[in-house]
Amino acid sequence: MATAPTSERKIGDIAELTGMTVRTLRYYEEIELIEPSSRTEAGHRLYGPDAVEQLYKISMLRQLGLSLAEVRSSLVAEGAETAERSAPDLRSLMAEHLAAVDERLTNEQRLRRRLVELVGTLQANEDTTRDLLSVLEDMTMLEPKLDRRIAILVYEDIEAAYNYLTEVFGFGPGSLTRDPDGNVVHGEIQAGDGEFWLHTESPEFGLSQPTKLGGASGTMAIMVGDVDAHHAYAAERGADVRYEPVDQPYGYREYSAVDIGGHLWSFMKPLGGDA
Repeated sequence: MATAPTSERKIGDIAELTGMTVRTLRYYEEIELIEPSSRTEAGHRLYGPDAVEQLYKISMLRQLGLSLAEVRSSLVAEGAETAERSAPDLRSLMAEHLAAVDERLTNEQRLRRRLVELVGTLQANEDTTRDLLSVLEDMTMLEPKLDRRIAILVYEDIEAAYNYLTEVFGFGPGSLTRDPDGNVVHGEIQAGDGEFWLHTESPEFGLSQPTKLGGASGTMAIMVGDVDAHHAYAAERGADVRYEPVDQPYGYREYSAVDIGGHLWSFMKPLGGDA
């Protein structure tokens, strides 16, 4: 039986070393962000130096706040017949990564110096307001930054929900992830400047679609360019409209509809302004 070169590692080893899940690595492969370097005779994925370099690039671009779609656009030559990698320069990415690490170290060192000075000079009943504000400022600079938000909706049938949301409401198609048996276990749709993830029901975490619970505890609000035109588009395709376009006292024209999982959606635009 053939053995893998020492420079290649199995998918489980890569997952353990990088902190990524096997599911994530397989999803990256499905959306053509990365390809295994080779496979064993038994069909197990193997990752070599080029694949590891690609994983690093993906991780760095994600840390910079890019969505998966933007990462894919950055890494894959758009419109190339062979879909060859446009390969952002590894050196420049690592230089940017190094700069971010250096900045964090600089902030940590400045905070340490302030604390050392305070511990050494602090006197009882002394007004330390100015010094403590400086410490708080340095601490804030070390706090993790929030890069992006993703709303996750639960459905019994992700594929049916994906088709409904893209066909009836006109959301941009994203991707569907299937398990080895072909069952859809994850979905993504695009909505303007954001995206929604579609999640399977999970008794373990108390996750069920609203129709199973008898009601929803939240609603999705989407800004559109023309509320009436969007309403006509969705209604023509069988949307379950709960109320037609109306001017609301809080300054928006909107209509609402419920999808096949029972999630309530409001499509709106500010009165007298742009969406």
